Amino acid sequence: MTKMDNTSRRSFLQKTGLASLALPLGGYQLLNATPLPGKQPLQKLSLTGSTTTIGKHKVGIFSKALQWTEINQMADMVAEAGFDGLDLTVRPGGHVEPERAKDDLPKYAEAMKKVGKEIVMITTAIESADEPHATDILQTASMLGIRYYRMGWYKYDAQKSVADNLSFYANKMKPLAALNKANNIWGGYQNIAGANVGSPIWDITQILKQLNSPWLGSQYDIRHAFVEGANSWTLGFEQLIPYIKTTVLKDFYWGKSNGKWEIVNVPMGEGMVDFKTYFDKMKVLAPDMPISVHQEYDLGGAELGQVKANITEAQMLIVMKKEMAFVKDNL
Repeated sequence: MTKMDNTSRRSFLQKTGLASLALPLGGYQLLNATPLPGKQPLQKLSLTGSTTTIGKHKVGIFSKALQWTEINQMADMVAEAGFDGLDLTVRPGGHVEPERAKDDLPKYAEAMKKVGKEIVMITTAIESADEPHATDILQTASMLGIRYYRMGWYKYDAQKSVADNLSFYANKMKPLAALNKANNIWGGYQNIAGANVGSPIWDITQILKQLNSPWLGSQYDIRHAFVEGANSWTLGFEQLIPYIKTTVLKDFYWGKSNGKWEIVNVPMGEGMVDFKTYFDKMKVLAPDMPISVHQEYDLGGAELGQVKANITEAQMLIVMKKEMAFVKDNL
């Protein structure tokens, strides 16, 4: 979600009195949030973590919400919460700045290794093979044994037809696919709600079909797919099956404020996403497909990637364990 999305959500919560779903300045209330009708709240968890690999899936937590932590602290928290590792941000404003990838990415890999965990995948802003630092990022990641990354997002050029846009981006991806192959690392394009490339699933499907490369595909985000097609997302999923290599898990629901419908992000299992159906459909995907778990709901600024978030380590651990428990219990 963009910063604007989260700002809109804060405004919605304030207007509708749903602040009990958020992380207020005065204290942590997320675990006491009331779920939607028909949704069962997860039980509160102890602070005793354990490693939990779901079948062969490696489950990583998206590091954006941990931007306020120190490197070894974050590694300890990942281990305590039971994740297999990190989906580490290697992008401007992330844990690793692109120009620092060669120096800093190995430090994070080593910190994770010390606690028996790993970097499951990385999230980048890479859009093309010839942009600054793309080669350094992918070469360094590959040398560290990281095999998956997320790309940046493309925008439609309003001066071109949709078909011309899709052909343009398919051609733009070809050198990047070649760079991935040279470094034995796979790149994924995330479908994200809105009006950009990949918002309607069919467009990224057409791009990937034109590209026809095993080195670039889809990072399937069920939350964003559900936002754009609550009833038709399964059709888009069926189209993307040959290209999906990683997936993102998160949840939301629609709330109304002053006559306007807005997205409200919530922990998994408390929103609209039909995880039962999605987890069942995931069985047709690779049994070792990596999973990235995101927290986009109010966490005192942590959800925005703020380095000075209003949340404690103990509070964040409760959040992390709750999300990990949902995946473990339902997938």
